[in-house]
Amino acid sequence: MHNGGMNRPASALSSSIADLRKSYERAELGEDASHADPLRQFDQWLGEAVAAQVPEPNAMTLATVSGDLRPSTRIVLIKGYDERGIVWYTNYDSRKGRELAGNPYAALQFHWVELERVVRIEGVVQKVDAAESDAYFNSRPLDSRIGAWASPQSQVIASRSVLVAGAAKYGAQFLLQPPRPPHWGGFRLVPDRWEFWQGRKSRLHDRLRYRLDGGLWVRERLAP
Repeated sequence: MHNGGMNRPASALSSSIADLRKSYERAELGEDASHADPLRQFDQWLGEAVAAQVPEPNAMTLATVSGDLRPSTRIVLIKGYDERGIVWYTNYDSRKGRELAGNPYAALQFHWVELERVVRIEGVVQKVDAAESDAYFNSRPLDSRIGAWASPQSQVIASRSVLVAGAAKYGAQFLLQPPRPPHWGGFRLVPDRWEFWQGRKSRLHDRLRYRLDGGLWVRERLAP
């Protein structure tokens, strides 16, 4: 009977993974050196990540939970942030869109490896208004706007030719002025918790958490 490889010996790579070590010594994050407002702290760190030219500083992991309590993650790109929250755009009919429709609570995570920093953000998610989604959609390159029509995101397709045929179809239909699809638009996560993680030597990392309490941000240090 086929055992699915369950009894195979671990590979050399698998065995060596447990021995990987890194000493974090680039920076520190103290209460006196951080902002009382987490949005200002995020703005500073994101700006430093962009200035340091880390790969895709705008990439963030989005975690959602389905109705059967099964979590899932994927990478999305931040497209805006202010006191209202963190914004990204996607297909509302995708897996993440469907899961957010059923459970609006989600989490985001930025990992800027070169700076030894992580930012975690939790909160409730809501759709941005149609005018905001329209404005961003119209700023995208033409092939991206056509792609929003052509891709039935998260659905099973027979082959890549389905996407190519869809792009050709909608390209011919809309030419240079494709409208925003009704199933495509923005989400905004409204934070109620932030955490800023700075790697430190000897695994004694700095972790500052911000949580809302009575409309005010409370800053707390967490043990690493």
